[in-house]
Amino acid sequence: MTALTIAWTNLRRSLKDRTNAFFFVLFPLLMITVLGIAFGGSYEPRVGVVQPVAGALSGDLVAALEDTEGIDVRRFESRAEAVEAVEEGGLEAAVVVPATYDDRLEGGRDTTVEYLSRSDRSAQQIGMIVRAVVDDQAGRYRVARTLQRELGGEFRPNLVRGDAFAGRVADVAVSTTTVGSAPLPEDLGRFDLGASSQLLLFIFITSMTTAASLIETRRLGVARRMFATPTRVATIVAGEALGRVAIAVVQGLIIMLGAALLFGVSWGNPIAAALMMLLFATVAGGAGMVLGAAATNAQQSIAVGLLAGLGISALGGSMMPLEFYSPTMLTIAHLTPHAWAADGFATLVRHDGTVLDILPQLGVLAVFAAVLFGIGSWALRRRILTG
Repeated sequence: MTALTIAWTNLRRSLKDRTNAFFFVLFPLLMITVLGIAFGGSYEPRVGVVQPVAGALSGDLVAALEDTEGIDVRRFESRAEAVEAVEEGGLEAAVVVPATYDDRLEGGRDTTVEYLSRSDRSAQQIGMIVRAVVDDQAGRYRVARTLQRELGGEFRPNLVRGDAFAGRVADVAVSTTTVGSAPLPEDLGRFDLGASSQLLLFIFITSMTTAASLIETRRLGVARRMFATPTRVATIVAGEALGRVAIAVVQGLIIMLGAALLFGVSWGNPIAAALMMLLFATVAGGAGMVLGAAATNAQQSIAVGLLAGLGISALGGSMMPLEFYSPTMLTIAHLTPHAWAADGFATLVRHDGTVLDILPQLGVLAVFAAVLFGIGSWALRRRILTG
């Protein structure tokens, strides 16, 4: 019996298990879908507007809000409805224009526009947008009051006169320059950000949980019966190691190809992406081999594999982008292979990297794989020999 035969038997047995098939194919692609819908693509916060009285000036303010980029304005009939929508999460914020808005401004008196929101960072950002629109309208009204005071006449004609004069004044040009490179480029696909993290997460977890098959092989005496044949122990260990890697690689290919075909996910340079996935799959297979050789029963292996897989993946940035980590947490995260693989995929997907650009990440993953397979092979060989 050759190592390839043993590896193929392990892969076929894992694929026949319907539970494994679900976690192999459906669940990873489902998670990519959910993350893409929830966090991918552009999103405009919803802002409710209440205009109790349809006046010309209040209408100008509402129209200005509706024309503002970055917010999705929705009209409400009453303040109570808008407040309820903000409280229930249907709106990020609401603007209430007072019923006396037109009368007070035309009478030369100040008025207050009410801004309602929850106390979070998004509400503060929306508040800045709303404040800019209100300030712009207030500037127009101040010009109209000044003209009314100096030249006389009614408020509305002076407002038109001020707007006409403002149209002849040259605008101040403002140029913006981005220093450095943004961590998340604007052309990043809706599903691209979550695809690589889910790839790493599920390859690792599946490799850890399917390590229970190594224990079943020992429990049923398969390993001992193979050892009784002319098959050498080194061949058995190599076959089991190749089987761990084969399982991880097959799942990686399924996720990468499925995400590319179904969601248009870009993995960057194909050769570099394949190398990155292959090396991480080797690391995951090595981790699974260590667990399978160390655990005493299948239940223990699955429980430890699931907890360790989720914990290490979360620490390594498979559940939250590494860009959100503090410097200390970022250093700790790079004690895991996930963080290095995430860096490699970020270079490929976000910065059009090549194999040369990810050589450091590939090198570190190779070291992880060598160490894990060294430990796993030694432990499994000892298990087989000692029974």
